[in-house]
Amino acid sequence: MQYSEVQSVKQRYAIIGNSEVLNRAIDIAVQVAATDLSVLITGESGVGKETFPQIIHQYSHRKHGPYIPVNCGAIPEGTIDSELFGHEKGSFTGATGDRKGYFEVADGGTIFLDEVGELPLSTQVRLLRVLETGEFIKVGSSKILKTNVRVVAATNREMKQAIRDGRFREDLYYRLNTVPIYVPPLRERKEDVVLLFRKFASDFADKYRMPPVKLTDEARVMLSNYYWHGNIRQLKNITEQISVIEQQREITPQILKTYLPNEDVERLPALFSSHVDHKTFNSEREILYQVLFDMKKDMNDLKKLVHEIMGGQHPVANPYTEQAELILTKREPDLKDAPYFHPASYNQVDDDMGFQEAEEFDEVETTPHPTSLEEMEKQMIRKTLEKHRGRRKAAAEELKISERTLYRKIKEYGID
Repeated sequence: MQYSEVQSVKQRYAIIGNSEVLNRAIDIAVQVAATDLSVLITGESGVGKETFPQIIHQYSHRKHGPYIPVNCGAIPEGTIDSELFGHEKGSFTGATGDRKGYFEVADGGTIFLDEVGELPLSTQVRLLRVLETGEFIKVGSSKILKTNVRVVAATNREMKQAIRDGRFREDLYYRLNTVPIYVPPLRERKEDVVLLFRKFASDFADKYRMPPVKLTDEARVMLSNYYWHGNIRQLKNITEQISVIEQQREITPQILKTYLPNEDVERLPALFSSHVDHKTFNSEREILYQVLFDMKKDMNDLKKLVHEIMGGQHPVANPYTEQAELILTKREPDLKDAPYFHPASYNQVDDDMGFQEAEEFDEVETTPHPTSLEEMEKQMIRKTLEKHRGRRKAAAEELKISERTLYRKIKEYGID
């Protein structure tokens, strides 16, 4: 497909952006439109997946037929079959008459199943039959009906994980995913963020009859590097807030920062795929780093205590703390120069060190350090939970991990 044709599609559907991944998604949508193949559109919430089924429908031979979008996640499980396939009078309580379902109404056209990953398993079986044979049965009926419908589906779920969890049928997934279209998040098309901001700022300036807001160079960099969990929807929302609230029309990084939630600051390069749970990976690594830093701090405190006990003049070599420090610093012990030390020598200090009679010290019970990374992580989670009296949300914030990761770790380690 020529570049000019892609630009024509963008102009027709008000798509802003020049990133290669976005252009590729538009190109696939136009090329597959001429066929009747099922299409599965994937991408995070707020990336604009709902535009692509319209492109597919309008560039197909079904463009004069009906186009019906259905939000599967917004329909209760008890009525989803009736909504999609229709029902007969008296088939259930409240069925006072016959009703046509979306697949019957959309005959000869296109049906867009948004959030298809939310469908219950029983409905998935019915949908699979429609895709394979074009046949369906109304709720409460035994009569087989035929329909000629093009199905385009979309989801923000990780479908492979849903299949492994038993929440989505694998055969239906491959039937829907005949042609996949991936719509990238904003963090994978950073060059488009400022363009979108300008478009939204211009729209809101016309809507509210005020001058459009503009970004300084530093603010543009901050905006482009932001993580944008809510993608285009979040960017539009923030642009509207700034346009209405700010009296100063030139937006600096200091002003912009007040509108950007701290938890959404980008932590990973944008070239990583959104299908990988990078947040979980980074959070677990941060826990281990925090445990190691705490252990080193404990050893430094122990050294300081021994130094104070000996009068601050001649630090005593402690084989236990030295061994721990060697582990952390990965330094080989020098046995040749290591002084011999026994705990009993605390009360046998030489007079030249300034002590005539050293008092005997009580034996202190020491708590052994964890012997593995898993044990260290387990102890860290348990201590944090105790600190916050079992409040998992507060504990997750201190550990810098998501609540979902904390719940999984609590279950994995059997923490009460």
